[in-house]
Amino acid sequence: MRLATCNEPWRDIPVERVFGIAAELGYDGVEIAPFTLAEHVADISADRRRQIARAAADAGVAIPGLHWLFVSPKGLHLTTSDALVRAKSADYLKRLADLCADLGGSVMTFGSPKQRDVVLPVTYAEAWARAKEVFLAAADTLASRGVTLCIEALAPAETNFIRTLDESTRLADEIGHPNIDVMIDCKAMSTMPDGLIGTIRRFGQRAKHFHANEAGGKGVGMPVGPNEPPPIDLEGAMKALIESGYDRWISVEPFDYNPDPTTVARTSIRALKDALAAARA
Repeated sequence: MRLATCNEPWRDIPVERVFGIAAELGYDGVEIAPFTLAEHVADISADRRRQIARAAADAGVAIPGLHWLFVSPKGLHLTTSDALVRAKSADYLKRLADLCADLGGSVMTFGSPKQRDVVLPVTYAEAWARAKEVFLAAADTLASRGVTLCIEALAPAETNFIRTLDESTRLADEIGHPNIDVMIDCKAMSTMPDGLIGTIRRFGQRAKHFHANEAGGKGVGMPVGPNEPPPIDLEGAMKALIESGYDRWISVEPFDYNPDPTTVARTSIRALKDALAAARA
């Protein structure tokens, strides 16, 4: 398994500098949030894509793929009743697949909670059918570029649509395309019926990507306060992940960057390496 960090905690500095920071800290890769590169993926020229890919290689890190797919541009939505918006959203997924492949990545994580919410009077069944429609519309492009779109189940506090791995895997199975599957995220799994460890045991082997974070959104290993969810059992999670047969990327995805992004990333990689070593012992 290789370790990556997401770039959005350093969103205000050039991504080339993030590659250097990640490499210095010992990460193998940097996962990219497209909105940190440009408001619209079309604004990232072919030359700029080559520059980014070359800068990552020069720093000695890989780009596993993309996440936070629908943060920008405004107006994208997965389950809306507006067919034109859904068509625009499907087209944007295709453009993101091109960007992902151009940067050397192979995985795109679809979280984007607000851009998938079921908004009344849309029913859950209608939202489900529309999500299948949008994802399937991008499937051939995903396949042609060698990219897998991973449906991310999120916590109930974040979205009202696809909140368990049972749902995300069922949606992927109904779509039935090899380039559309699921990923797993510690923060989200902490809210699921089987808990963090149980959910990893059930779905780890199938998952195509893994996000590591604390249940309250901090980077793994960061201290948590008395009014926050307790620290996750990181060693237990890594042991369950190894035993499940998962052998892909582990990517740190914090939502709390205090005291600063580099401290969070440094703490998280140390915690992950210690947990992995203990789990393998």
